[in-house]
Amino acid sequence: MSTPDLREPQHVSESDQARRLRNGVISLLVVGALVVGLLLAVPGLHGVGHVVAHMSLGWVAVAVALEILSCLGYVLIFLTVFDRAPIVFGARVALSEMAFGAAVSLGGAGSIAVGAWLLHERGVSTGRIAERSAVLFLLTSAINLLTLAGTGLALGLGILPGPRSPLLTFLPAGVAVAIFVVFLVLPRLTERGARARGTGRLASALDATASTIRATRGTLLRPDWRLIGAIGYLWFDIGVLWACFQATGHTPSIGVIVLAYQIGYLANVLPVPGNVGVLEGSFVGMLVLYGVRATPAAAAAVVYHAIALWIPALWGTFGFIRLRRSLKEPLTPRATREERAALRRERRTLR
Repeated sequence: MSTPDLREPQHVSESDQARRLRNGVISLLVVGALVVGLLLAVPGLHGVGHVVAHMSLGWVAVAVALEILSCLGYVLIFLTVFDRAPIVFGARVALSEMAFGAAVSLGGAGSIAVGAWLLHERGVSTGRIAERSAVLFLLTSAINLLTLAGTGLALGLGILPGPRSPLLTFLPAGVAVAIFVVFLVLPRLTERGARARGTGRLASALDATASTIRATRGTLLRPDWRLIGAIGYLWFDIGVLWACFQATGHTPSIGVIVLAYQIGYLANVLPVPGNVGVLEGSFVGMLVLYGVRATPAAAAAVVYHAIALWIPALWGTFGFIRLRRSLKEPLTPRATREERAALRRERRTLR
């Protein structure tokens, strides 16, 4: 789990970012039209188009609602990590990140870059942006790993219904556990490396890595109801895929949906606009591997991806436009959790 490079936002212009977002949305429209054309024109995909056309609209509405909740979860965890950002401003930055992540062809790097750029131009220091963005990235990644490990073990042990093949259950769970253990012990290893290097850029980078992981670990393990945001960001999005299966009338085990979702999303690293076509193929491949019929799997994946793309893309684009229009409005940093606690203690003392 590497720390993202946040240097680009300091050098891009407003017109560059607006152009990227516009072109990304246009690309989604074009590629989406091609996908619809394929569903209608290719004989082997007629069955998928038929299932999509006869999906339950009620369950599709549930899927849309779950995606909105997922977006709100990301906003909540963003405001938790960037605890000095004003609520409205921070929410718009978080939504803008989601829009760029959905629409811009940068394999997920676009969302981090645009968030860093928006924060930097409003006066947040580069060091603070890098450290907090890395914490946000690692925190959401940790939730993904814990979900993958827990679901894989539950499926393999028979707690959840579904295939019990060790390759499909214990193997992904073991990989997730191994990565999480490395995440926990990495600060000690990097600090040893920093001491061995003495001084210099590499030593500073190793120290910064250790500090960031410790900050992430502290946020993850400290009791705070706002961590629901990180959990909801992932689980509500998985719920979108589940609701899409419900809409088809062919719903596999929730454990199968979770594992296929988690592993299938590895395709998100490819720099394809919105990963249209790529993610669907990855999802269908994993779902079929776990024993799901291909036609309902493809229908559910197509509708899931349409919802997971367009809700954050449209909502985030609106947030980005509002940010650009409020560029000259002054920002008042929020009080941190510690500062609010100190203020409450002071008020109790005065009483």
